[in-house]
Amino acid sequence: MKLKPIAHVREADGAIQWLPEHLTGVAQLARDLARKISLADQGELIGLLHDLGKYSEEFQNYLKSAVELLNPDEDEDFVDAKGLKGKVDHSTAGAQLAWSELSRRGQLGQITGQILALCIASHHSGLIDCLTSDLNSLGEDAFSKRMCKLDNRTHLIEALANADEAIMARMRELVAKPSMIDGMKEAMGKIVRLAPDKTDNSIVSQQHIGLLVRFLFSCLIDADRINTADFENPNRAKLRMHGSYTDWSTLISRLEKHLSAFEPRHPIDNLRQDISRHCLDGASRGKGIFTLTVPTGGGKTLASLRFALHHANKKCMDRVIYVIPFTSIIDQNAEVVRGVLEPQGVAPGTVVLEHHSNLTAEAQTWRGKILSENWDAPVVYTTSVQFLETLFGAGTRGARRMHQLANAVLIFDEIQALPVNCVHLFNNAINFLVEQCGSTVVLCTATQPLLNKVDASKGAIRAPVGNELMPEVRNG
Repeated sequence: MKLKPIAHVREADGAIQWLPEHLTGVAQLARDLARKISLADQGELIGLLHDLGKYSEEFQNYLKSAVELLNPDEDEDFVDAKGLKGKVDHSTAGAQLAWSELSRRGQLGQITGQILALCIASHHSGLIDCLTSDLNSLGEDAFSKRMCKLDNRTHLIEALANADEAIMARMRELVAKPSMIDGMKEAMGKIVRLAPDKTDNSIVSQQHIGLLVRFLFSCLIDADRINTADFENPNRAKLRMHGSYTDWSTLISRLEKHLSAFEPRHPIDNLRQDISRHCLDGASRGKGIFTLTVPTGGGKTLASLRFALHHANKKCMDRVIYVIPFTSIIDQNAEVVRGVLEPQGVAPGTVVLEHHSNLTAEAQTWRGKILSENWDAPVVYTTSVQFLETLFGAGTRGARRMHQLANAVLIFDEIQALPVNCVHLFNNAINFLVEQCGSTVVLCTATQPLLNKVDASKGAIRAPVGNELMPEVRNG
């Protein structure tokens, strides 16, 4: 190869991001994100290998031609970059390497290899189907076909020959670590142990394993997009917070100051204060699934926020995410909370982030747009649609945010509005986020749906007895 391998070329000034720097940068960030579910080594490996195919001469010629580093009149390596856009495969090589290295280590190695290879192979398309769904090829083994893709298309051998030795040495070190397979074994074993049917073939276990794959995929996608975007636009990169938020104790102080200013004037004000006190008391309980059953007008917006901030502080959690089904009320609720947590003198948008379709392009700041890409804020307001897209949507945009649902307090307002056809998917996702990702969930409504009473074999909320934050609640 005539020049050092390039990962990206900045459009504004032609600056080059070298491929080894990109791979190691993505690997380190993916490692940090995957550590949330104790799979740091797996996150680092997929980050290290995701763009391995860019070491091929075919990709380098394509990239250099696209950014005019090769001259069509002088360089014989020049190619028609427009015609080749999207046709030069740079994601399969790393997937093939992960699969070949791990699949030889028994059944668990094969499972681990398939999961990691799937994430790498899918990092531009969204998670691919391992079995085809086309009518002309229904049920064909698409994963094995991808792993057996010819070398003249994937250039794995050439990429291995051209790759930096430090990259390959770290790859070999990671693959050889016992934690590479043991970590996946522990994660999947926990899923099976907690499922109603103690088998990895149950509907619940399969969905949870699918969510585990998607979580790792989320770590890779976000790491790749952040590293690339921050190189492309260093000024916008400064707007990211990277988890360095206003501490919970400061936000709690702002909320408690606001609540202390209320003077009861009507009987309902005393009820609201009682609800708020119970939420404060409940914040010291362990992580898990809670219900908050409060009539309309009971002040659950600030009461649930009180629980969330105190709970996040006591349990060292990363963020609070409000999920609201109706865009008609999300603006109002977010504005109330912003007024409390972002008082005068605090930079707007540094605490409360809104991400929903009601936001116009004019109303959303550059900071808001950047932070919305991966919910990089301490308090996030979003919709049920965005939440479900994050967990189940196609492509990469929604999936990128999934890892932010780990170690978070998730408040679901008006949970009775959850569509019936989403109940089992929702329940399985909530159980996964609580049991595997260390999150806490609060289901708010005036009338609790019986999400724990549906068919457990398909997915029922696994909420413990006594999980209601308000005492003396009667359904019916």
